[in-house]
Amino acid sequence: MPEKPARSLRADAARNRARVLDVAYRAFAEQGLSVPIDEIARRAGVGAGTVYRHFPTKRELYQAVVEARFTWLIERAELLLGAEDPGAAFFAYFSALVTEGATDKGLADALAGLGFDVEQLAPGAERRFKEVLGRLLSRAQDAGVVRPDIDVADVKTLLVGCHTMNRHRDDPDAARRLTAVIRDGLRTRRPALGIFDSGDPSFAERADEILADGFGADGVDSSGPVSP
Repeated sequence: MPEKPARSLRADAARNRARVLDVAYRAFAEQGLSVPIDEIARRAGVGAGTVYRHFPTKRELYQAVVEARFTWLIERAELLLGAEDPGAAFFAYFSALVTEGATDKGLADALAGLGFDVEQLAPGAERRFKEVLGRLLSRAQDAGVVRPDIDVADVKTLLVGCHTMNRHRDDPDAARRLTAVIRDGLRTRRPALGIFDSGDPSFAERADEILADGFGADGVDSSGPVSP
């Protein structure tokens, strides 16, 4: 039986890597970081050896998923930096991150530092995420919407708290109420125009659209090309 050309083998390897990353992301989202490599291989329809050839350790596989996921979130935050209403932009992003963490246990674990220390695992992604979140926060504070004694570390801690509530409270309505309490606690005053305190009520919907795009096989939008 003739051997496959080298180009064909490279293409097969690229497809396998993309498939493993896609399945790993979905598995981490469903179960958090506890999902074993063998289970990821089974779901991807490949042998465990194939997974280990691309990602010799579970840490390296998780690193690839986390870096791609944080890059995706950073890009969405950057879209909101040009919003005319800084307060609406910040609270829309905060709410979207809470919603994402409710369905993506891997993201919630990453923000909480469970399983692996993200600051050591993917320091570049963690730093860039904090920077863009800090810029959204600073703009909202400069606009007088968010209390000035809060820093980005506080915001991240509050996000982790919201994710914990979502994970341990079976009542979605209760989780939303508690999240609203936290949002209100971030404000310099109680909102007069709804939870986003914005004269443009459609802005929150736009922010949700920005963060609702699909997450593809290699950590990119499903509408775009998949990188090998």
